Amino acid sequence: MHTRSSSPIQYTFSCCLLLLLSIFASLCNAEDSEFRTKFINNYKTFQFKAQENLIRKSGDIMADEIFSLIIDAMDDDISIGKRMFLLDAASAMASGYQHYHGGGKKFIRKIDKLIKKELKKEAERTAELMKWKKEERFLGNFVMKTHEKELEEAGLAPVIYPHWVHRIWYDCSVCHQDIFIMKRWRNDITKEKIQAGQQCGVCHNGTIAFGANNEEECDRCHIAGKPEAERLHNANQIDNQHIADIAKQVGAEWNADKLPGSRIPIDEHGFIDWLLLKKEDVFKPIESLEEDYKQKIRDNQILFVSKSKLENVLFSHNVHSSWIKCESCHPAIFKESLTNKVKMVRMSKGENCGYCHGKVSFTFADCKRCHSQAKGVEVNGALIHIGQPKKKKE
Repeated sequence: MHTRSSSPIQYTFSCCLLLLLSIFASLCNAEDSEFRTKFINNYKTFQFKAQENLIRKSGDIMADEIFSLIIDAMDDDISIGKRMFLLDAASAMASGYQHYHGGGKKFIRKIDKLIKKELKKEAERTAELMKWKKEERFLGNFVMKTHEKELEEAGLAPVIYPHWVHRIWYDCSVCHQDIFIMKRWRNDITKEKIQAGQQCGVCHNGTIAFGANNEEECDRCHIAGKPEAERLHNANQIDNQHIADIAKQVGAEWNADKLPGSRIPIDEHGFIDWLLLKKEDVFKPIESLEEDYKQKIRDNQILFVSKSKLENVLFSHNVHSSWIKCESCHPAIFKESLTNKVKMVRMSKGENCGYCHGKVSFTFADCKRCHSQAKGVEVNGALIHIGQPKKKKE
């Protein structure tokens, strides 16, 4: 059977040509060309007649424009939404080029393949996210799947780390930032480090908590996806007696009999109301693993003046510094001055308050939880957030 195929020389030449065209396109398109800007605008606003006229008179540049659009669409730094939009626009451009100038077939085939490939990758990514969604739906839980392939080979499930239950036993400041950096994927957690007494091994040493060096104890943590993980992510399956026993062992308290309504209070967004639990003396975590530790608490307040219709925000340093160390926020997340740009759009990206809220603390989507200070009402002793000063025009 005879099959058509390129020779090694032709293949090498094609690769070199694509590389040169890629470099050329990236240099030429530091900013969108006038043609692309008009084409995209017509494409977005359904200006069919204007699009037809533009394509008719632009046949000599359209091949380069289509190729340039494909290159930009495959940039690793853009979102899947933007990538698919650019590929769709490139497909429309190639179709127009083929219809009016007869040169778009090879581009159409190429773009169709890229779109199918991207849709497959997105489906796989979504499936991976949904795979552990049940385990991670409870506040602060995350599945430690960095070494998932190695774990599969060893016959172990990934570890499900329940932030919420550790928060019952320990203040956040016990682990952050001395033992763990307070940002997911930044700690490079490994079995070797844990067994050397670092990371989880600081407590899981056989004295404070069960030892990580004991191979027979592996299944106590490696349970993601297993039925026994239910008690870590299902509010109706929580084992209060087990939590109380561990709390007593480490020097903390868990008074399940004081739980409001006999269950952990969870708001409409699925987040635990820690302030209510603290108010009702349901739990008393330990503040440090060091005997001579002295907690540093800031007791001032900051009034964030809202520029929207929502009420102002009165931030309590006392509430926050009683759980986390000052250096967890300052200066990496917030400057010590009152000139931080604090905006909801930044929070939604995990910046400012979004560094914790929406992850291990209640979501900022619960607007009135923070926006509860009436406008025009002075707060004695509160510092006023003045925001970032505007740059003066020269």
